[in-house]
Amino acid sequence: MAVRKPRMHPALTRYIDRALLHLNGISEERKRSLEKVAAFVSSKRNAGEAAELTFICTHNSRRSHMGQLWAAAAAAHFGLDGIRTYSGGTEATAFNPRAVAAMKKAGFVIENPGGDNPRYRVTFDQDGPVMECFSKTYDDPVNAAEGFVAVMTCAEADEACPVVLGAALRAPIQYDDPKVADGTPEETALYDERCLQIATEMLYLFSRVA
Repeated sequence: MAVRKPRMHPALTRYIDRALLHLNGISEERKRSLEKVAAFVSSKRNAGEAAELTFICTHNSRRSHMGQLWAAAAAAHFGLDGIRTYSGGTEATAFNPRAVAAMKKAGFVIENPGGDNPRYRVTFDQDGPVMECFSKTYDDPVNAAEGFVAVMTCAEADEACPVVLGAALRAPIQYDDPKVADGTPEETALYDERCLQIATEMLYLFSRVA
């Protein structure tokens, strides 16, 4: 089930080309974890079903949003349809503006409507779709309810959720939290580093979907 490749925003296309150069830097252990998710996605698509992935971290503010958006863009880059991506936390806060800034720098177009927990409007394709990103718990009604992959992007959420109800597969693919650099001179560099890591790994994952 291949579909047309989207008209990615030009800056995002350049970023993806850069990220693809880093695929060989992914460790074999992480590749195995990513390939398990790729196999699940392949099985769903081969059965004619939607493959749904929910990225989960504690506050649904940084890594889980990055994972959701990069997974959607990576699937589109490889012309894969039937992929739906979501994110959530064990509690809700807001999509952190530092993470938003890193994703905008990568080439996503992001509109902020304002508010304490803004419902950001995000696109990677010049023709759409528009993804609405805001902080919520992983079991929020807008997320997949059953048969999805629960991608656990942080150790705290992994420990806090011994069971993710409705998940058909649990995949611990954890990333160091860029929050540790908030308010320091290293802040921007660490958020950019995490953005590139997640981009690279999501591109690897979807390159392995049959």
